[in-house]
This record gives sequence, C-alpha cells and structure tokens, in this order.
Amino acid sequence: MSPPPPPPLGRTRKRAHHHAFDPALDDTELVAARTALAQGRWTAVRALLATTGDDWDRRAHRVTVLAQAPAALPWAREWQVAEPESAAAALLLALALVHRALVGKERPERAREACRAVAAAHPEDPTSWFGLLLLERTLGTEEDVVRLFDEIRLRHRDHHHAHHLMVARLAERRAEAGQDPLHEVYDFANWAAEQAPADSPLAILPVVAHAERYRVLAAAGQEPADPVASGHWVGRRARQVMKAAFDWWLEWEHDEHPRRLVDLNFLAHAKFCEGRGAEAAALFHRIGEHATPAPWSYPDRDPHQAFLAARDSALGGG
Repeated sequence: MSPPPPPPLGRTRKRAHHHAFDPALDDTELVAARTALAQGRWTAVRALLATTGDDWDRRAHRVTVLAQAPAALPWAREWQVAEPESAAAALLLALALVHRALVGKERPERAREACRAVAAAHPEDPTSWFGLLLLERTLGTEEDVVRLFDEIRLRHRDHHHAHHLMVARLAERRAEAGQDPLHEVYDFANWAAEQAPADSPLAILPVVAHAERYRVLAAAGQEPADPVASGHWVGRRARQVMKAAFDWWLEWEHDEHPRRLVDLNFLAHAKFCEGRGAEAAALFHRIGEHATPAPWSYPDRDPHQAFLAARDSALGGG
C-alpha cells in the first residue's frame, strides 16, 4: 500500500511568515524577465529561455520560478496563441498549471496532460518531466515518483532539483525507524553524490538528506523542534557527512550553478547546528541576503527569523 501523499518539499504547517523569499535567488536576468512577464511582455521570457538553451538545471530553475508568478498562466496562454509552435510557451504553460494544481487552483490531470504533451513533442528536454515530478512528489505514488525521476536522469543524469525532490520524498519513508543510519535516504544521497562528477554540487546531497530526515523525525516528535538542541548533527556519521561537504565546497565552489544558494543554505544550517560557528560564518558570508525557506523552516519555524538568528550568532552579532 502506498503511503499517504506527503507535503511538498519544505512545506510546514501554516503559520504567518511576513518575509517573502524570492525563489529566483541571485538570477538577475530571471528577475527582470519575471517583471516583464507581469507586465505582459512575454517576449522577454522568450529571449531568456532562448539564451538558457539546454543548460537543463538553469532551464528548470527559470521555468519553475516564472511559472509561480501570478501572471504566468494568462500570459503563457497569450504567448502560445501568438506562437503556437513555441516549445518554451508550452513548457511555461504546463509548469504554471502544475503550480496551480499544487495549491488547489487547477485539476492535477490537466497539468499532467500539458506536461505529457510537451514531453512528447520535445523528448530531449527533461523539464516537462521535472514538472510532472514536482506534481507527483506531492500527489503521486512512490512508483510514480521513481519512474519520473528515472525519466529525468535519462535526459540529465545530475539534475539538481530532481535529486532534491527525491531526497525529500525518500526521507519520509519509515518515520518510525528513527535515527537509523542505514535509512534509504542516506543510501540514495551517498549514491548520487558518488556517481556525479567531482565538481558536481550533488556532493552536498548527503547534507540535504540529513536535514530532510530531521524534518520528518521532528514532525513525528522523535527529535526536538529546535534543531540546535537535537543531536542529529553531532554524531560521528553526521560529522563525517558535514566535513566531506564543507571540504568539497572549499575545493570546488563555483558561482555559476543556478541553485548553489540552496546548497549553501543547507550547508550553513548544518554547520550551525553542528556547532561549527566559524565554518557557518564563511557560508553566511557567501549567502548574503539570499536565504531559502528550507531548511530554516524545519520542522515548523519562522524561516526568516531562524536564518537571522543563526547568522547573527555565527557572525558574532548574537
């Protein structure tokens, strides 16, 4: 029997968060195109996605962020009417339907149909399959999720966001197992990190797995709600994982990956929870103002306040 549908990645119980996190992160070209789209100038989005080309991680990041914009659906439709053969217009429309389905404003089957149509028309592009994974990570069965992940890997072996979604879903297996060091989420993350190229940011994935498993255990009452008070980051295995990831960052850090700030937030959170203030401080300097909701919200915290408190403490301001 399949488990009940899990919450989307990073979602916590509803509470008032007054700080708006920008999923665009530090992509200024994306921010400009999103602003233009809100004004009906979809040609700016067309130009952005044309220059993105087959940089699949960046394409997924940009289309996903654009699809979340309130104006995405009507202007994607307008674009598709004007250019019915446009792959980018069809993709943006499909991802906009996915995001609306995830918040209950669209029928999931309609989003699925749109993604499948794009996938059939443009089989080399993993982004429509990623749209389906975004949807089924929340609504689908475990078999659906694994099948879609495999389709994405066939097209882009090291798809960053897809691996994060898989880790989040796998972490939710067997909450009753508690602090099992052999839990499948750790095996998956280690496998993905090992099979990736040496400079791949998937090297951070074991840290992500550690945080996602904490989210699940804390929600089940098996870990303290304050991650710093938890022993989750201070065991021998945990310290090995954090050290390997931090060493990778020192050797391989590069600024060009579109989701590097997601990784840096997970790593800074881990180092702070581990009590390694100097290492956390170095990471906070690189993050700047680009905090991400996950993992600072785990398990049910105000992510902005949690980020600021950790940063101030690490930088000597608290």
